[in-house]
Amino acid sequence: MKAGDAMAQYVLVYSGGRMPEPDEREAVIAAWGRWLGNLGEAVVDAGNPFGPSTSVASDGSVSQGAPSGLSGYSVISAASLDAATEHARSCPHLDVGGRVDVYETFEVM
Repeated sequence: MKAGDAMAQYVLVYSGGRMPEPDEREAVIAAWGRWLGNLGEAVVDAGNPFGPSTSVASDGSVSQGAPSGLSGYSVISAASLDAATEHARSCPHLDVGGRVDVYETFEVM
């Protein structure tokens, strides 16, 4: 990256995985804290897990529970999609059998 270039923002979208058992929760929360701490200033929005969902089809019909199975998100800044993906490779969500999809975002206006 050249001086003056802006870092791009990336949405990390979590899916799958399992909720930690009650006796695992503290360790899982600590792992997330360490991971986010290691990302440092790259963290734009630490994000949150998703709760119940609905899905709206093109015909306007609504169904309960979106079929994507998404479970949460975070937003980070990175020099490239490859760099953002490298950050995602150490995400604690992977330790519970989940998947992390990385999307570059861009401003429309």
